[in-house]
Amino acid sequence: MKQNIAQIALVVDDYDEAIQFYTQKLSFTLVEDTELSPTKRWVLVQPPGSTGCRLLLAKAADELQKSRVGNQTGGRVFLFLHTDDFWRDYQRLVENEIVFVREPARQTYGTVAVFEDLYGNLWDLIGPA
Repeated sequence: MKQNIAQIALVVDDYDEAIQFYTQKLSFTLVEDTELSPTKRWVLVQPPGSTGCRLLLAKAADELQKSRVGNQTGGRVFLFLHTDDFWRDYQRLVENEIVFVREPARQTYGTVAVFEDLYGNLWDLIGPA
């Protein structure tokens, strides 16, 4: 048996502002943007060079979902972006005005810093040890 996680849904306020943030600020690739109905789209983005899991940008459809935008995990780091060159990508994110809430630190597993996406979800940027 072989399985993998293909997508993770990330609840967003607006499709277009989320696409703009992920493609322009984080340099993700827009994989798909398909209209499913007048109010729903299938929007997939992925980090540059990735062949693994993608983010499904899912627009909040009701008040309960809207209350989760930016805090899907109760304030914990939610997503982990691994890179082959920590300092290159850290500098690019700083130049793109990404807000870091924890500065770079060396850990046994590599160098890590925590940043926020446009809604406040926390991400680890992790480079190899």
